[in-house]
Amino acid sequence: MIIDCHGHYTTAPAPHDDWREAQKAAFKAGGDVDPAYPDISDDEIRETIEKNQLRLIKERGADFTIFSPRASTMAHHVGDEAVSKAWTRRCNDLIKRVVDLFPETFAGVCQLPQSPGVSIENSIAELERCVNELGFIGCNLNPDPSGGHWTSDPLTARSWYPFFEKMVELDVPAMVHVSGSCNHNFHATGAHYINADTTAFMQFLEGDLFKDFPTLRFIIPHGGGAVPYHWGRYRGLADMLKKPALRDHVMRNVFFDTCVYHQPGIDLLFKVIDVDNILFGSEMVGAVRGIDPETGNYFDDTKRYVDALPISAEDKAKVFEGNARRVYPRLDAILKGQGR
Repeated sequence: MIIDCHGHYTTAPAPHDDWREAQKAAFKAGGDVDPAYPDISDDEIRETIEKNQLRLIKERGADFTIFSPRASTMAHHVGDEAVSKAWTRRCNDLIKRVVDLFPETFAGVCQLPQSPGVSIENSIAELERCVNELGFIGCNLNPDPSGGHWTSDPLTARSWYPFFEKMVELDVPAMVHVSGSCNHNFHATGAHYINADTTAFMQFLEGDLFKDFPTLRFIIPHGGGAVPYHWGRYRGLADMLKKPALRDHVMRNVFFDTCVYHQPGIDLLFKVIDVDNILFGSEMVGAVRGIDPETGNYFDDTKRYVDALPISAEDKAKVFEGNARRVYPRLDAILKGQGR
């Protein structure tokens, strides 16, 4: 079985996006930031999925996707906490409808109602709702709700601990995932995303978070940002900071996906990072949607890169399935319930 750990609903029905625009306009005008939501039919949702994600999943030889709202439009820096709460709930409810329509293809991961300057404790209720009521298997956690200005505490700060305690209680991981950038110095997908992935790892390295939370689990997407490609730097920094070796200090709790869009990058990822710490992911349909003129294949068809690796069938099975089921135990339970 091939499980893609990184999928976003980038093709949501137009009325959903129209509601968001109406919400933002209402906020600016001082009106109701949770206006009436449009009546989106099951057929409209089916069409957006069948023509896009489902078609590509079948064409590229995958089986299952861990699915969440579109990351770039979480936009925690837009509006205020009330705006974020309303938008988040609408997005997560829409993911739930996708999962209900295609239960053998998707499992839900939730957006959180984060907002700059607002305690992460205020996001706990939505995490509980999504896991306990909607059956979601994890969350996307934004380490920078300010949208590129980095006004939040590092992920290792005590201010994050109440949320991490709830993650441990629910036994769900978080994908570290920022949203859009409102800082013109940082292109969202080309700079801000990679910056955030790298920053989160360095924060974990500097701190001692996993001494306090030995079962806490994070997926750092986009191949781990810059980390695998500067692994010697991070090993050296750990040594200079008098931290344990990375394999013991961080890598029992942190995992990378395969959202790296060329073969040499994937080759190096697997050469540097232990196979037990890599989950297959494509971010499809996501940041890079075009065809690579050098190969004639889509950049985000990452299964091709993993298939081409000179690793054992056992290791490929870990990357394609086993690691995801281990990192997301609620996914494992869902699949076992389906006889898979």
